Amino acid sequence: MRRLPFRRTASLAALAAVGVATLGLTAACGEDDAGSGSSGPVTLRLGYFPNITHAPAVVGVEKGIFAEKLGDSAKLETKTFNAGPAAIEAIFSGALDATYIGPNPTVNAHSKSKGEAVRVVSGAASGGVALVVKPGITSVEQLKGKKIATPQLGNTQDVALRYWLKEKGLTATKEGGGDVKVIPQENAQTIETFNSGAVDGAWVPEPFVSRLVNAGGKVLVDERDLWPNKQFVITNLIVSTKFLKAHPDVVRKLVEGQVAANEFVNTRADESHQAISDHIGKLTGKPLDVKLIKQAWPTLLFTNDPIASSLKTGLDHAVAVELTQPVSLDGLYDLTYLNGVLKAQGKPEVAQP
Repeated sequence: MRRLPFRRTASLAALAAVGVATLGLTAACGEDDAGSGSSGPVTLRLGYFPNITHAPAVVGVEKGIFAEKLGDSAKLETKTFNAGPAAIEAIFSGALDATYIGPNPTVNAHSKSKGEAVRVVSGAASGGVALVVKPGITSVEQLKGKKIATPQLGNTQDVALRYWLKEKGLTATKEGGGDVKVIPQENAQTIETFNSGAVDGAWVPEPFVSRLVNAGGKVLVDERDLWPNKQFVITNLIVSTKFLKAHPDVVRKLVEGQVAANEFVNTRADESHQAISDHIGKLTGKPLDVKLIKQAWPTLLFTNDPIASSLKTGLDHAVAVELTQPVSLDGLYDLTYLNGVLKAQGKPEVAQP
């Protein structure tokens, strides 16, 4: 079976103001602290999206796992984002040192900086994406003439849908034409347009898959079924190359935190569900429904393996649907710190791509 494209994790639309405000404050302050190489205590500025596909980050922050692992070596400063491009811009501007992020912006950062700006130091999560449609649609053939939403033109779910349609012999133009009309829009808006009948389905990540199902939709394609071993990258942990070179000891401790956070979410699910709900509540004033988290949870795999092969395959598919240009991924991954942590804990190491 042919493989589908790399994914970008999508964040809760309600958090847009949080991410923008945080980034704006950073830019206004013109931070040039130890996180960027100046003298004084090291500050590690860590970005993430407050959602289920970033569960290791959310739980790691909420439960104090990162702070504990960093200890006295660095002060943790967290920043939330609503979209990958904003997080990458923060990396480029020097306002952020590391971030949890999806594969599409990871590739874009690598490409735009000619392989210099970032390194993937660990995976975080796999899965959690599906095509949800109106219950009357039971086959791909019935999608002809229908409107299907994606989070953003050229994002990983958008590429996934377009490549899958291409493989099934259906067309979808970037302008919204073709056999299937692809409608890029914010995930929160998609809930409304699906309910009103303005769109017939959506290729989205959790928790929006579960929300659409609860709104009467059904899963036509579980994306896990389109990948080897049902695994594909949805969230990576990347680090600024500049910070990595200046503070390799801090990066190692950050990776220790990532491994510990994944251990927590994989062994203490109920506590993790509550931590995610509580943390999002603190940021937005409205906790995410624990029942929704539990509903989405089985579709996700929290793994330290970045599943590099799926990112490469996804890039190839984005090229195939003419949404990006070919780019070399040489030098993108540095799993030295991850494998050092795993080896010290007696766990299997991850192959360097």
